[in-house]
Amino acid sequence: MKKYLYPALLLTFGLAVAAIIFFKKQAPAGLPEPKDRVGRLALGGEWVNTRASMEGLLAKLRTDPNDQKSRLLLAEAYMQEGRITGNHPYYDAAAMQLLQDVLKTDPENFEALCCEASLSLTQHHFSQGLALAQQAQGINPQSGYVYGLLTDANVELGRYDEAVKMADKMNQLRPDLTAYARVSYLREIYGDVPGAIQAMDMAVKAGYNGLEQTEWSRVALGHLYEVSGHLPEAEGYYQQALVMRPNYAYALAGVARVAAARRDYPTAIKNLNLARALVKDYAFTDELVDVYRLNHQPAEADKMARESVAMLADAAKQANDNEQLGHYTDRELAYAYLKTNDLDKALEHAKIEYARRPDNIDVNETLAWVQYKRGEYKEAQQYMQVARRTHSQNPVLLCRAGLILTKIGQPTAGRALIEQAVRTAPYLNPEVTAEGETLLAAR
Repeated sequence: MKKYLYPALLLTFGLAVAAIIFFKKQAPAGLPEPKDRVGRLALGGEWVNTRASMEGLLAKLRTDPNDQKSRLLLAEAYMQEGRITGNHPYYDAAAMQLLQDVLKTDPENFEALCCEASLSLTQHHFSQGLALAQQAQGINPQSGYVYGLLTDANVELGRYDEAVKMADKMNQLRPDLTAYARVSYLREIYGDVPGAIQAMDMAVKAGYNGLEQTEWSRVALGHLYEVSGHLPEAEGYYQQALVMRPNYAYALAGVARVAAARRDYPTAIKNLNLARALVKDYAFTDELVDVYRLNHQPAEADKMARESVAMLADAAKQANDNEQLGHYTDRELAYAYLKTNDLDKALEHAKIEYARRPDNIDVNETLAWVQYKRGEYKEAQQYMQVARRTHSQNPVLLCRAGLILTKIGQPTAGRALIEQAVRTAPYLNPEVTAEGETLLAAR
């Protein structure tokens, strides 16, 4: 039977390629076209099918420019392609162009408003995303999807009680992978790591193996085990994700972190560089800074640190130049500048992010840590108190909180937090752990 299957597959492949070439030549003017995937992301049948689907939608729009359903589907496809490739600058702008075209003719289009809200959240325009999601909710208050957007926006703005209400509503209306994942995230925020693991496991089981959303959830499940000190389980989920979705960058990064935790730095460096080659995500470059330093390669570490700053600064400039679209990266920039020892720049960007969302616990942690590094310990403690108000058990947060407490005259409480963090997952942030271990050893 196989000898008949392969010619059929070749014929299907040939027709798909021919369709791509035909539609590309005749793409409608003014409509954004898909970019070719490169390297390992182009391997396998997913890209052939995805590209053919996108080109098919473009062909429909060429025939009927008023086909808003195809325009919406193309925008959604571009948003997903941006997620898969990391090429958010191109695909987010392309999707936004398509969505704006829909909303010009139909300002109350529910799907377009939801997509625009999702794009705003992706770009870290959280207040804008919340407003759009609330507008969509008014049009269709029975949509589970819109409550997911409202959950995300409220989390990022630090309105956690409201986020819980929105997540509960989503699970009543639409209990699926995306709903369970949001429950998991909220449980983690509130310090319930076992509950977070349970919910993320439900998310994985609710998905289809190999799809990006499912494998993202599987990697998130692995990360929950990683931050709670269970490396073998974490590694198992990262490896499973790579089996289900070969060359998945975020699973490669997870495998790299496990290797670094076991002091196998060459393997960690290899996998992080593979992830970097697949997806444009500054996080991989940032993680390489720490691993190169641990592997006694200071020149490479400094190079990666400068590259992280350049990537993030460029994104921040684009966001400042375009209020509607562009990725706000000030929180990430604050940490990146700490790694280049530019404390003034780190404080500047931490304050910019704080001005946008002063109630978010992660933003408060960032500002607290920057001020700790600057020797401004009383100020650091003010922000750290806010950062800990949900009782998160993240070991890095606890270690940072403990270090700050020791500097303001509360050594017993500080040491207890540091000991808890080091005992749970000493590998999560080498710099923070090293400071904590040095302080504990000084007793």
